[in-house]
Order: sequence, then structure tokens, then C-alpha cells
Amino acid sequence: MWNGIESILKKIKQRGVLKTTCDQKDNGICKRAKIRLKSTYLDKRVMIVFPEELYEIEKYLSSMTALKNFFEVILNSKKGSRMFNIVGETWNPITGCLHFCRYCWARQLALTKLKNTKRYKDGFKPRLNEEELRKSFRGGVVFVSDMGDIFSPGVQNEWIVKVIKHIAKFPDTYFLFLTKNPTKYKDLLDIMPPNAILGATIETNKDDLYTEHKISQAPLPSIRYRAMKELEWPLKFISIEPILDFDLETFVQWIKDINPFMVYVGYDNYNWKLPEPPMKKTQELIERLGKFTLVVKKTIRPAWYEKQSIMSYTADT
Repeated sequence: MWNGIESILKKIKQRGVLKTTCDQKDNGICKRAKIRLKSTYLDKRVMIVFPEELYEIEKYLSSMTALKNFFEVILNSKKGSRMFNIVGETWNPITGCLHFCRYCWARQLALTKLKNTKRYKDGFKPRLNEEELRKSFRGGVVFVSDMGDIFSPGVQNEWIVKVIKHIAKFPDTYFLFLTKNPTKYKDLLDIMPPNAILGATIETNKDDLYTEHKISQAPLPSIRYRAMKELEWPLKFISIEPILDFDLETFVQWIKDINPFMVYVGYDNYNWKLPEPPMKKTQELIERLGKFTLVVKKTIRPAWYEKQSIMSYTADT
């Protein structure tokens, strides 16, 4: 968004300064002024911006950029964090998911260590945990359902409505939603409170890579991209984690079209040997994204096959 504002300011300046001339006088006093414009402005609505107002906008932009840079330093201070570091706590009113992502740590946990607990005795099948709807919150950022996807198949609409009505009771707390089915957001905007951060996981722009490697049964990345692009909401969030190989120009344009206020980027933490991009390519993506949104780096490392190459080379020498 920052370079977008800068681009607009640059265009305004390139139009040059236009002076007004008096069009009608009464007793030597100008009663009506006019501005001469180029024919390209014919039949267009024109707004007047004074130089001092332009200066004020530039000052605000400078402050916003400084604030963005500050938060980038603060939020990137904990390298390799497995939790979103803006999150103070997690809350699981709905658990389980039927996307069957091959890299899902939550499903793995539910089917092993937690398999004998009440919530996961039926596996990772979605369920509503009514007791969680009695919980109170006192500020900060809460990650909603890190042990599932509340827009997964098998989740009933009435469960989702209950969750949204509950978070509306706590306007001083932000609630982060993260899904691989963001098309559901548009049906809920009428009841979604302003303290909701609407997020989506988009690991790549390559649908063919996604299907070839059987990454997930969730909607394809291009479907998620279109849903988030069309979503009109001030607090949009994108997680590129675990990052998969991508087309740089296309992926950057996708994120720019979505216009999120924040993007997290990170590699797989669980050695699933996914089709990852080389680290240099990921670093270039982070640099490009940082020109228009706040980017937070999570686990950034060489791709698993790069690490193997390094180890092989070391062994040979």
C-alpha cells in the first residue's frame, strides 16, 4: 500500500501547478475564478488539492513508512517462531478439518498424542466446542482455531455464526481467522465485527504444482486468491506458509491485488520435503512484498534439497 500511495502522489505532482485566473469582477473584486485544464480532463470529475495539503499527505506517508519499518524490526526479532508472533493466545471453539493437507501438524497431533481426548476421539472430524463460547477476552490478538479450519467441509454454518457473535462481545480484542476456504467470508460480512482479521493461507500461485504433489484437498490457490482479492475488508492477512515454489512476478501481483496489511512468510517446520523454492528466490519475494505491505519472516532457511546438496558437497570434500 505504501508504494501505491507514493505512486499516486507522484502522478499528482507530474500534473504540475495550475494557476487560477479571474473570470468575473465586480468593482475590481474578483467574484469568480477559473482554471484552464488540458482537453484530457474533459468530462472528468476533478478535485483540487492545494500544495500545503499535498505536503501534509507526504508527512503522514513518511510517518506511516517509519511505523511500518519499526514493526518489521519488532515482529521479525524472533527468528523461526512457529506461532504468529502478533498472537497472544489461541482459542479453539471449532476444531478439526477435512482439507487433508499433507503437511498439517494439527491433524498429526490430533491423531497421535491427542487421539484419546474428547475433542479428537473421532479423529480430526470438525466439531463445535460449546464450552469455549463461555470464554472471555481482555485485549490483544487471538488466533481462532489453530487446531482446525472453521470454514472446512463438515463445519455447520450455525457453528460459525455462534463464533462470530461471541467475538463481537469483545471489541477491544482482535481475532485472527485463517482459512484455506476464504470464499466463505463474503457470506458473513454482514455479521462480521470490525475486530476480525480475515486471513487466508496461500502457499503458492501454482495450481498445477499443488495438484501434482497432492498438497491438499482444499480449494486451489487461485480460488483463494480470487476470493481474497474480491473481499472488501480493511484487515486482510495472508500466510505464505509453508511456502511452495512459485512464479515470482505472478505471486507478487497476487499479493498486491489482495492488498493485505500483513503477510507472514515461512518454510515448512516438519521436514515434509515439500516442493519448496530455493531460499534466494524466497528472499527476493520478501523484498518485493516489503515494498507495499508489512512482511514478517518466520522460518527462512535453504530448501530441503539445497541443504542436502550442501551436506553432499561437504562429505565429498
